[in-house]
Amino acid sequence: MAACTGLIVANLYYCQPLIVLIANEFKIPEASAGTITYLTQAGYAIGLFFMVPLGDKLERKKQILITTFASVIALILAATAKSFFLLQIASLLIGITSIVPQLILPLAASLSAPEQRGKVVGTIMSGLLVGILLSRTLSGFIGQVLGWRSMFYIASGICLLIFFVIQNKFPVNKPQFQGTYGQLIKSLFTLIKTQPILREATLINVFSFAQFGAFWTTMVLLLSGEPFNYNSATIGLFGIVGASGALAAPLVGKMGDKGGSRVAVGYGCLLILISFLVFYFSIESVIGIAIGIVFIDIGIQGVHISNQTRVYSLLPEARNRLNTVFMSFSFLGTAAGSAYGLLLWKLGGWHAVTIGCIGLSALAFTVYALTYKSKSKK
Repeated sequence: MAACTGLIVANLYYCQPLIVLIANEFKIPEASAGTITYLTQAGYAIGLFFMVPLGDKLERKKQILITTFASVIALILAATAKSFFLLQIASLLIGITSIVPQLILPLAASLSAPEQRGKVVGTIMSGLLVGILLSRTLSGFIGQVLGWRSMFYIASGICLLIFFVIQNKFPVNKPQFQGTYGQLIKSLFTLIKTQPILREATLINVFSFAQFGAFWTTMVLLLSGEPFNYNSATIGLFGIVGASGALAAPLVGKMGDKGGSRVAVGYGCLLILISFLVFYFSIESVIGIAIGIVFIDIGIQGVHISNQTRVYSLLPEARNRLNTVFMSFSFLGTAAGSAYGLLLWKLGGWHAVTIGCIGLSALAFTVYALTYKSKSKK
């Protein structure tokens, strides 16, 4: 499950190191080419909100298989796009059909014992983060050597292979929700209204993911320009640095099993803040950027896994819907953060991006502080 999660979530991030190559082919500004990054994230949020809840109503393995095959088609559409507008449409579809990791996670949580749930979620999340970060390394290398279209063709082949793995290895898992689709979607808003932990965890995630999206989108623009002038393959190598954060995932999960999830959220927010302080002073320092990447990725792991463990502990019969609320808003945060980062880049370059993200850190800490005395915190 961890392997499938990592390989499919990678679809969301292949485009990031390819922005410069895409801009060159379609003869558009690099910042304009960067719009495909937040369109992909926005598509993911749409898929999360409208498709993931069905995991509480449909047989989960069947839904995962159908969605994985749809991903294959979306990736082929991107690889064959004849105009940038068609690539934007394909990017939105890639996002919508790459929700499989968020169908796998509730399935894994439902199969695990309560005392092991944090560790299980952490293990699968480590696969997911490795997929996110190493996707950039692979994409940058393939783009430089074979061209950006080749990356999408290769990704479609990977997803087709995953389809057969899931078909042979995943267990059948029956749903518990018996109502209509309309009732299913309506229940999402009921969960938001009645679950304070869900609201708190989701809002903190939104601000944290926005910082993550802003950084990884604008970092490509920083490293492709003066004084670095790196090509897509070299930029992609920074994903390997970030993969160190995956090592923290099982440890964070174990902390959650011992009742320390909320504490881990606070430490994660602190690491993200520190990362942007490091980035601010690293406009010409590769070492500084690498150190900041380690901090931001371990911090994101701390925030995300800990919050996800807290959310999964609420209502076992509604895990897909809880995950829908939590993840759809989180990835809307990523999409908004990518757009926010591009706007700040246009206004004031790298320093504007880092200062803007420090502001988002302040908002995350504000939510954390205001909900600290909640009677229902976990």
